[in-house]
This record gives sequence, C-alpha cells and structure tokens, in this order.
Amino acid sequence: MKNKKVTIIASAALITIIVIIIRTIFSGGAASEDASSNKKLIQVKAVEASIESISDVLELTGSVEPQRIARLASPAEGPVMNLCVREGDRVRTGEVLLSIGRREGIEAQVTSYREAVKKEEDNLSRTRQLVESQALPGEELDQASAAYENAKAQLAKAMEAAQDYSLTAPWDGIISKVNVRDGDYVIPRTPLVEVYDPANLVVQAAVPERYATQIHNNLPLTLLLDAFPDSVFHARIVRIYPFLEIRMRTRTIEAEISTKVSILPGMFARLKLPLNVEDSAVVVPSQSVLVLPSGDRVVFVVNADTVSRQIVELGIELENRVQVLSGVAAGELVVVAGNEKLKPGAEVRLIQSGPKAKGAEGNQR
Repeated sequence: MKNKKVTIIASAALITIIVIIIRTIFSGGAASEDASSNKKLIQVKAVEASIESISDVLELTGSVEPQRIARLASPAEGPVMNLCVREGDRVRTGEVLLSIGRREGIEAQVTSYREAVKKEEDNLSRTRQLVESQALPGEELDQASAAYENAKAQLAKAMEAAQDYSLTAPWDGIISKVNVRDGDYVIPRTPLVEVYDPANLVVQAAVPERYATQIHNNLPLTLLLDAFPDSVFHARIVRIYPFLEIRMRTRTIEAEISTKVSILPGMFARLKLPLNVEDSAVVVPSQSVLVLPSGDRVVFVVNADTVSRQIVELGIELENRVQVLSGVAAGELVVVAGNEKLKPGAEVRLIQSGPKAKGAEGNQR
C-alpha cells in the first residue's frame, strides 16, 4: 500500500514537471515570435516636406578695388624735386605732391630762341628801311614781320616750359603708390604717383559666362572678407560691365557693401549671389533622396506604418535642401534616416519626425 502511494506521488510530480516544461516551451515560442515580429519593423526618421523659399546660389571670389583712382604722370622730362608724399599719406585736392625740375634742361634752348628773336628783329628793321626806300617790294616786309612774330612765340613757349612743373592731387584721397624718389630723372607720360579715393571702394568679381545674363543691378548678395572672418556683410550689385573678358569669358561686376566697414584695396572677398529664386517651393532634406541604378531619384513616404517609394523630379539644391518639382506634396512625411534598407511597402516604426524638412535636421537658415 505504501509503495502504491509513493508511485502515485511520483507520477503526479512527473506530470507537473511535464506541464511546466510544455508551458515554458510555448511561452518561449510566443516571446520569440513577438521578438521576430518586432524585428520586421524598420526604425526610421521622417520629416514633413515643407513650403519654403529656395534659390540657386552662385559662389564667387573677388577683391576690394577703388572705383576712383588716378595714376599721375609727368607731362615733361626732368629730375624729380621736392617729393612730399609717401604711400599711405592722405592728401587734399590741389595739394602739391612733387615737382619736376625743367629749368636747367631748357636754358640752352631759351638762349637759342632769344638769339633767333634778336636776329629776326634786326632783319625786320632792315627790311622796313628798304621797303620804305622802295628798294624792296612790300611783300618782303610782311614775310620779315611774320618770321619775327614766330620767333617771339617760340621763345615764349620755351620760357613757359622752363618753369618747374608741380604734380598736384586731383581730389581728396590716399597715396597708394609712389614710383619715384627725389633726383630720379623722368620722361613724359611716366607714371609717378597713384592716389585713390577711400570713400569709393567696391568689391569686384568675375561672373562666369553661363550666369552672365542672370545678374542685374541692385541684386542683393552676401559676402565674407578674410579680414573679418566672423562677419557676414550684405551688399548689392552697383555696376555690371557690358562685355565679357575675352581670355577668361567672364563678366565683371562691382558690389557695394551696405554697412560701413573699414576695408582696404586688395582685400580678398567671397560672394554669394542668389539666382532663380523660388518663393513657394516644396522642399525636402537632401538625405531623403536616393538614386536608383536606373538613374531615377526616389523618396520614401510614410503612410501610417508602411512606406511607399515615389519617383521625384528635383529642382534647385541649396546646401542640404532640395526642391521637389513633382512626386512629393507639402506635408507628406519623407524618410530622412534608415531609407537605405527600405523597400516599397515595408513596415516601419518612426523614432523621430518633425514638422518641417529644415527644422528636423537643424538646418534653419
């Protein structure tokens, strides 16, 4: 009897163990199935396609140049005397910059012309006496008088040229170059001094031929100067050259900075010109666009818990934003991260979404 009771207890224990094992197996299988189900959901980040203003941006390099500059030359030859200025000096209108000494070089010529005048004067006196005595015709007196007047004119011109010549500033400005020193002997049309007007400095740049017809006066732009690395300056185009530079096929523009800033000729500048502005464009982040082997550009759009792949036509691209001409509407959620593994109809789980394409990625401008 006792053995039978032990057998019953052992059987009950065995049955309990079997039940526990079966439950464990089934519960483990269910958990595994749930985990497998969760793995099928691809985690993605998505943002809304937004309506924004976007434009092509033409990036150029240029330099600061003076609009008004004078390269002063000597009208005659002679030694440089009394040089009064050096580079960096400020000068006022009419201020004497230097003198050209011409007296010594022309004295011999003046002496020669004086002798010629004396000779013609004596000849005129003799001719007058002979004409009055009717020894010569009256025409001879006219010729002698003309020769005398011509000799006097040449003497006057030589005496005027004998005066030292003074080079003066044409306007208020700054001396940028001095090419001579006291004692240098110069010839006519030799550039001696360069002066520029600091109140008329502009940023000059060359626009490639491709964009030469897309620019216009008063076009706003932004620029950076290496001398002011932490500042962005606003400017506008004030002059467009009416031709292309033949060698480089570029069109020169001049831009004027809107705010007062202490700039110098020769400073390096980087310009950004907005072209083809679209004020109400559908814009998505660039990372949302994938390129298929066929060359088609596609975007994955989230619909509830699945995605659809839509072929898009793109327009203007600026930094990390791109205009969508067709294929995506404003307000649709486009996948910006995790889209490399997606296929049409794939089930997804959003781990981040944002109201606007530029806002979600922290690229507000």
